[in-house]
Amino acid sequence: MSYRRARMLEDKHLRDSARALVDADIKHLKSDFAHRSFAGRALDRVREGATDLYEEAIDVAEDNKGALAALLAAVAVWFARNPILEMLGFGQEADEKHDDRDEGSERWDP
Repeated sequence: MSYRRARMLEDKHLRDSARALVDADIKHLKSDFAHRSFAGRALDRVREGATDLYEEAIDVAEDNKGALAALLAAVAVWFARNPILEMLGFGQEADEKHDDRDEGSERWDP
């Protein structure tokens, strides 16, 4: 057998092997699509991403406990801002009293 013929047969076997791998991949993909719907695969991918994000958030929170405590304190103060402002005299009641005084005085604006 000549060198060219041996090389051609070797290339043909490599081509056939590559084709068999591609056909197996296509068959695998088709069976995967048949078992799960597009929405199911999308939901799985979102769930995996959310899990990864949660794990990363836990790692960051463990590394930065002081910053996390400051953030939680800032959120608590934000939600309690109205009672705090009222205790200091800057709340809505003080604004309403100020508005009542302005309404009692008559002004003439041309």
